[in-house]
Amino acid sequence: MTELPQPPNQPPTSSGYGHLPGPPQQGYGSLPPGENPYAQQPAHPPQPPQPPTVAQQWPAGPGGPGGPGSGSGPASPKKNKLIVLVAAAVAAAVVLGGVGYVVFSGDDEDAKPVAQQPADAKPSDSPSVNEGDGKGDGKGDGKGDGENLQADFNAGRKQGEDKVLWLKTIKVNGPGAGVASKGQWVVGDTIAKPVGKTITGYAVADGKEKWTINFPQQICGTTNGKTTDDGKAVVMYRNGESDDAECNQIQMIDLKTGKAGWSKEVAKESAFDAFLDAELAMTGDTVTVNRLTRASAFRISTGEKLFGSPTEGCVPGRYAAGSGKLIGIATCFDADGTVEIQGADPVTGKKTWTNRLPKGWGVSRVYSLDPIVVHLGNEATKERPIVVLGPDGQKRATLSAEGKFSIHCSDAHDDSLQGCATAVVDANTLYLPTTVDLGEANEIVAFDLTTGKAKWRVPAGEARTIVPLKAANGQLIAYRKAEMDQGGEVLSIPAAGGTPTVLLRHPSGPSAPIESTFFSPKIDYVDGRFFISTFRLMAQDKEEKLLMAFGK
Repeated sequence: MTELPQPPNQPPTSSGYGHLPGPPQQGYGSLPPGENPYAQQPAHPPQPPQPPTVAQQWPAGPGGPGGPGSGSGPASPKKNKLIVLVAAAVAAAVVLGGVGYVVFSGDDEDAKPVAQQPADAKPSDSPSVNEGDGKGDGKGDGKGDGENLQADFNAGRKQGEDKVLWLKTIKVNGPGAGVASKGQWVVGDTIAKPVGKTITGYAVADGKEKWTINFPQQICGTTNGKTTDDGKAVVMYRNGESDDAECNQIQMIDLKTGKAGWSKEVAKESAFDAFLDAELAMTGDTVTVNRLTRASAFRISTGEKLFGSPTEGCVPGRYAAGSGKLIGIATCFDADGTVEIQGADPVTGKKTWTNRLPKGWGVSRVYSLDPIVVHLGNEATKERPIVVLGPDGQKRATLSAEGKFSIHCSDAHDDSLQGCATAVVDANTLYLPTTVDLGEANEIVAFDLTTGKAKWRVPAGEARTIVPLKAANGQLIAYRKAEMDQGGEVLSIPAAGGTPTVLLRHPSGPSAPIESTFFSPKIDYVDGRFFISTFRLMAQDKEEKLLMAFGK
């Protein structure tokens, strides 16, 4: 990735932002020089003193190639890699650099995970581990890129290291592109994981299988870890097995009981409706089914249709949802093809405010609904600012800070409107991880959403990578990624900044090569346990890792 900051003591480019070449994006056009309405003034303030690095809080360990962010592991193109590029005396710019994207699909023959627990992996004071469900031979091949799925993960743990609670593996023979296993939910004492045509619930303490829900066809969309207060979610699946099958079937599921609820086909809202890039968004008892040009909303509890995209005016094709709020991203069928952001009632879909963007501007991501934080873009000028909107939908601030900030969703290959897992918002703060060259340590930067300026930074140290997970109760929870010879760590950082506290330190023995090579992992930290799972399975009739848990 190439940075093109402004030379010192030179005037900025036409809009005051850096530039990174990328492919054209739908809805972006030209913007005359000097007409960027999102520039932040002044460019940036002096940075405050940095707190101690994370590395100062525990014994040092070697880093290097092979770990997360090093480029090792299964090779796969990425789509919509999001970067913030900021140069001295130049306002912050978020640059969307596009590359290829592979859609994984295919029939997994209703494959289900096989419990795989290495011998002697249960210390006397650890939770019980799954000894197997009697399906398959229960043996991995023990081969691979430095990982051994039958190792004793907890043997020889160093002082201060916590435990591997359990590992789930699966052996499945699928199509050449692999089998999708995107997402996971943690609900009470259950973690649920999709694989192909199934979702299986496991006990969080020991990994034992609790239930399985089977779907007629491949799962093609989920609510991205979100559920209602009583543990219900909605899943999309395809209407057939052919390559041109549409992702237009929805099913409500109860993740506490493992039972399937109502299901229905989502009807087209117009003759021009196409179920391309379909995704779900939910808040409260409302779920929206987003696609290329239209969207439909349903009541999660009953399946009742609440509203659909209007037939005239600026038409939302995607909604972002959360915190009891809903905003639509609408295409206006005017001469300039402009984009409008709309506040909407989650039950009726009625507009509550509008913000028509200037010609050439579009919305790439929504990071938060309370406050509203959006990632905008202009393809012609290569400008990508992150903007904070007020309750009336109008611009309140634009982010500005020194550094290069990765917001490409922690390798999660999630191109949905709200799919950026490493952009975390809490109250009036946005947390973003920086991106650095191989062999360098990155950091997390906290932004004040009132001023748009950086408040504090926490470095990872030791050529490691640190990413935000979630924010709650005045703390930011972060994950210091594992490497081939070092386990990951879960950290707590005060919302006001300061010294991180280690909540979990994962073993650095044979589990580290497994933890560090999950493909595009989904990660969660809930009630003192850390969960990591894969985005897809290679499905080459060999034992491979699916889901792993760590704890005390």
